[in-house]
Amino acid sequence: MKSFSDLVRLRRSMRKFTDELLSPDDVTTLMKSALMSPSSKGKHAWHFVVVDDKDMLEKLSMCKAQGSDFLSGAVMAVVVVGDPSESDVWIEDASVASTVLLYQAEDLGLGACWIQVRERYTEEGEPADNIVRYLLNIPEPLRVVSIIALGHKGMERKPFNEERLLWDKVHLDRWES
Repeated sequence: MKSFSDLVRLRRSMRKFTDELLSPDDVTTLMKSALMSPSSKGKHAWHFVVVDDKDMLEKLSMCKAQGSDFLSGAVMAVVVVGDPSESDVWIEDASVASTVLLYQAEDLGLGACWIQVRERYTEEGEPADNIVRYLLNIPEPLRVVSIIALGHKGMERKPFNEERLLWDKVHLDRWES
């Protein structure tokens, strides 16, 4: 069994996937983890749209100008949606849930990558959030924070190199220049 420290070191963004489908058990485990993710005051100001339709993954892969095209090669995605009417920290809650999905995928031996949607745009300046909400019929006032691309790893990635840790970004007791 991997420790959390192992998961943090091993988890790398995966933008290449095999064609192998995820098992129903893996999908259930991923979604259970997302639903158990911490949320401010227990508001659970998030929703999740699980997408495994290849045509829809292709359409979603074009939701913004760059950084989403690899989604068309994933076998599944989880669209993480925040509800501003539920909590003033809906962005943070949805971001925590997105992170939980990334680490749960690694724990299952799967590949995953965060695709930022909030505050991203198409080449024409259309908000990516509008595109995704339209494609998936997501109602107002809900907002898309991210899409987590998922699948079996289609390439090898080396673990995080701890020699690259930015220890100068850590401050003890107070800010030191």
